[in-house]
Amino acid sequence: MFNMSDFGLKAEPGFDNSRLLANALKEIAETSKPGKEIVINFDEGRYEFFPETADTTLYFISNHDQVKTRRTAFNFDGLKQVTLDGGNSSFIFHGRMLPMAVSACDGITLKNFSIDFENPHIAQATIVENDTINKSITYELAPWVSYSVKDSVLFTKGRGWEHTPGAGIPFEKDTKRILYQTGDIRMGVKGVVEVSPHLIKAPWDDARLVPGTVIVMRTWNRPSPGIFVQYSNDVSLDGVTVHYAEGMGLLAQMTANINLNNFNVALRGDDDPRYFTTQADATHFSGCKGVIISKNGLYENMMDDAINVHGTYLKVTKRVSEKIVNAKYMHSQAWGFDWGYPGDEVQFVKANTMDVLHEKTAIASIKPLDSKTNLGAKEFQIEFKDVIPQEINGTEAFGIENLEWTPEVVFSDNIVRNNRARGALFSTPLKTVAENNIFDHTSGTAILLCGDCNGWYETGSCTDVTIRNNKFINALTSYYQFTNAVISIYPEIPNLKAQENYFHGDKIVIENNYFETFDSPILYAKSVNGITFRNNVIDTNTAYSPFHWNKAKFLFERVINYDIQDNDFEGGYDEAEDLIIK
Repeated sequence: MFNMSDFGLKAEPGFDNSRLLANALKEIAETSKPGKEIVINFDEGRYEFFPETADTTLYFISNHDQVKTRRTAFNFDGLKQVTLDGGNSSFIFHGRMLPMAVSACDGITLKNFSIDFENPHIAQATIVENDTINKSITYELAPWVSYSVKDSVLFTKGRGWEHTPGAGIPFEKDTKRILYQTGDIRMGVKGVVEVSPHLIKAPWDDARLVPGTVIVMRTWNRPSPGIFVQYSNDVSLDGVTVHYAEGMGLLAQMTANINLNNFNVALRGDDDPRYFTTQADATHFSGCKGVIISKNGLYENMMDDAINVHGTYLKVTKRVSEKIVNAKYMHSQAWGFDWGYPGDEVQFVKANTMDVLHEKTAIASIKPLDSKTNLGAKEFQIEFKDVIPQEINGTEAFGIENLEWTPEVVFSDNIVRNNRARGALFSTPLKTVAENNIFDHTSGTAILLCGDCNGWYETGSCTDVTIRNNKFINALTSYYQFTNAVISIYPEIPNLKAQENYFHGDKIVIENNYFETFDSPILYAKSVNGITFRNNVIDTNTAYSPFHWNKAKFLFERVINYDIQDNDFEGGYDEAEDLIIK
């Protein structure tokens, strides 16, 4: 057992623990061996970490900005059978940092601590006056926001960073819910006048922003998550809370078996003056396998989804021979890390129609083309064990999906509320269960089954999904991408008419759920063979005015083998009007 106080770490205001922590972890790593359990303990307290003395690390993190280096505080590299017990401590970070990285570890448990930043990169303001006649708004920046006004432009700033917010999320003052039908709004940050300290007047025309509305002021930057996990096995997080990160709360890639219990991305209690948590998703899993379990979590007020599970399509750029192709990462925030290994089973998908080719094969060898190692690579040359289909010849776009790195998912007994965009996204062909969750004012779709080989390049088709015993409360208060109903099955298919097969299906079951909604759309599905919607209760309320373009309870596009039965609709169900099939 290692007590961090023995290494000189202190829970004192302004005390920099970064270098002491780095030295301690390096010493502990030397004793880490398979079969030997190690416990790292913190005495309860508030520990601060500064970037200047932290380790500089090079990581390529999926779905984040690929910055050159990151200042990393907790750097777990190659540890085996290690438990970090934070003792219910608060870990506070300054500037721009990657708070915690777990790389090439086996059997690691993180528990009983929280992560936060002293000065978040997201700013916050409250509307004081909205002059709709002169089209100007006066807002008061929160007292913790550091800022300057230069050439009539507002800059928010902190230790080692400065930027001008480009988008805003308005929240209701009392409920901390995103303001109805606002989505992402432009900010009044140019042509501004500083009326008095923290009081800013700006040319800004938006009648919805009544005095008292709270605006979360953000950029689209996402340099680092709160916790990063890669190339590891059997990772557990228990009693861990991320209050803020400039990227996602947790990002895991190329890792097998992840167990989250009471993992939260949440505010600091009911009295927290902040209205935001993370800059992007609460949790995100890219190219993982085994089983991902997320139970008993609270995910609130983040700027994107509670959970997103997917792989990554590589786009075929050249057919080199009958068994060899060149293939490339396509999205600007997903490259630079391992994609697959010899022996991994793969399949091919036609990007224009998302038809999956029946011929599967396995990787014989894979090597980077634009980098000496996989670290930093965007393009690979892949040799397969079998001859690949002749239609993959460079005249049409094809993606490659790695079927080895796809997980089973259990998402249960969680609360998702007051967040931007969507609730839960699942894109995996293995068994997925979402049960006993509460989705409360997710602003967009509550649950999305996706798949996209054209924009985000996130795999893949869902074949075994159970959504049961969940409660959905007033989703769809704003419109975002893929948000066609409370539950949206929405693969991105440019040419649906030319599709020959179906992308999702076999077994998608939605049962025993409770929907409370102010609008019409309950379920949207595209390119599905086999979906059941049964024993659900759907009640309506008048919390907001209906606005969604989709007026059907069920809207199906290229869907077969569907079964809608034994549901209880307040106001009744008329299949002729409530079910639209295209």
